[in-house]
Amino acid sequence: MPEARTDELKAQNYSAMLNGASVINSVIATHNKGSDATVEDFAHEMTHDQKKARVNRSMGYLKVMVALDDWGSEDMTAVNAAISAGTTFVG
Repeated sequence: MPEARTDELKAQNYSAMLNGASVINSVIATHNKGSDATVEDFAHEMTHDQKKARVNRSMGYLKVMVALDDWGSEDMTAVNAAISAGTTFVG
């Protein structure tokens, strides 16, 4: 049986999840800008397939982490919204 996660580890994991949600949202926002995307937009240099792969990787991580059953009062709204947006994006 795996060791229980400490509160410190949960906090680190939650922060990483919010970062992952931000990556998904940023990639999608850049993609939606189309030819108006600039070098300052995250993932501006990626092809559509590369963006889909990046979003898919981040979603995979978020899905695994959100399914853990030892979360306390962490709000998963942003994480679940990013998973939903990512699912739509990758098709």
